[in-house]
Amino acid sequence: MNELIFYSILLFFVLGHLVLASLFYRAISKNKELSFQEKNQWRLKALIFPIGYWFLFKKRTSK
Repeated sequence: MNELIFYSILLFFVLGHLVLASLFYRAISKNKELSFQEKNQWRLKALIFPIGYWFLFKKRTSK
């Protein structure tokens, strides 16, 4: 029973990470102000740690 709970929670976090990374990826692709290299850097960051870099992305691109 403990394994089921553990894997359910792990699945929840993985799916959450997937959804947040895909939303972040779409926001990066829609941004016309970024160069090709900057978009690629932000996309890599979106895949690694989407929640942390989302706020940094919003702060840097809202200028």
